[in-house]
Amino acid sequence: MNLVARIATLPFRYKPWRARHARLIAGDLIGRPVQVERTHLEHLHAAIAWLARAQDVRNGAPDAGGVSAGWSFEDGWLPSYPETSGYIVETFVAAAKILKRPELVPRANRILDWELSIQQADGAFPGHFGEPGSHPVIFNQGQILHGMVAGWTQLKRADCLEAAVRGARWLAAQQDEDGCWRRHEHNGIPHTYNVRATWALAAVGVVSGERGLLDAARRNVEWAAAQQSADGWFENNAFLAGRAPFTHTIAYAIRGFTECGVLLGEPRYLDIAEKAARAVAQSQRADGFISGAFGQGWRIAAGYACLTGCAQMALDWMRLAQEGRGRELRDNARNAIGYVKRNHRLDERDPVLRGAVAGSAPIWGRYSMFEFPNWAAKFFADALMMDLIDAPVPPLARDAG
Repeated sequence: MNLVARIATLPFRYKPWRARHARLIAGDLIGRPVQVERTHLEHLHAAIAWLARAQDVRNGAPDAGGVSAGWSFEDGWLPSYPETSGYIVETFVAAAKILKRPELVPRANRILDWELSIQQADGAFPGHFGEPGSHPVIFNQGQILHGMVAGWTQLKRADCLEAAVRGARWLAAQQDEDGCWRRHEHNGIPHTYNVRATWALAAVGVVSGERGLLDAARRNVEWAAAQQSADGWFENNAFLAGRAPFTHTIAYAIRGFTECGVLLGEPRYLDIAEKAARAVAQSQRADGFISGAFGQGWRIAAGYACLTGCAQMALDWMRLAQEGRGRELRDNARNAIGYVKRNHRLDERDPVLRGAVAGSAPIWGRYSMFEFPNWAAKFFADALMMDLIDAPVPPLARDAG
């Protein structure tokens, strides 16, 4: 099928006839020139500049201060996204130090101000884009709490600590007796990858000294641990039941187990993370490519890369190496970073695209199809920073200051 015919078969909502869209599709169809890998700092500056741009496009809107969820073929620039804006706080604060760019700290504070303005009386934050009628979601709540923890530990904002404690108490109150979350869940089903929200719950427990929050975190990690098979595979780890999980959610689970293991002093949780991380490493190609989705038994289930998941796996492998779980995993991490670098758009004149990271490579891959999500740029920036300083990004709650 020729290029024109391929574009013509795309769903109408993606508007493939628009010049920018057609150029991006054509570039991946006919093979655009591979981007040259540059230094970590060059890529980092570009990714941070794009995140700042994604925040600035919301200026003057009711959700000003937050960071646009990203740019998509379907809708252009999206509204501010409470979930991912929350953990972008960590990225702006870390980049302010590493890049010696203090102007990023006010950006982090603007996110926090907006998040605090939408927190509900019971401690919950609204889900989706925070629009009227949106309901809280367990995972989203946890990611916003990561930002609140950074607001307290790194920016010394007492209002963030208070909000974090109320938000964490809300999370704990939603748990079932076995530690699983079944209410306020994305698509109405439990998810193993919620352990990344549990990491935030544990962090709040550490900084607040509330034992009950630590106990609640441990209960969820124990439930999640029971979802792992002998080969490291996680059950209940996809957005939808019966689907192959994206590398994105697999990486979320691995990071959650890793950081909960460190904060709760449980090496067994690190064992769980390492088993899954090594299984993914075995499938990584020499050029750094990682399948965008996996089936049970670690069967490769996609011919595209989830670029977000590649960056996240780089973070996972580096964190495990930092915790003494295999220096060789750093090679996997750097190969993954290199793959994302070669798909990172540094030379674009178009400000929508310059510094952005697509959801998938090629751009029509099933993960965030035809989108440049803010969390892809966030995790890529975090991976670059973690490799630059060889220390956790963000810093552990107990060590931040």
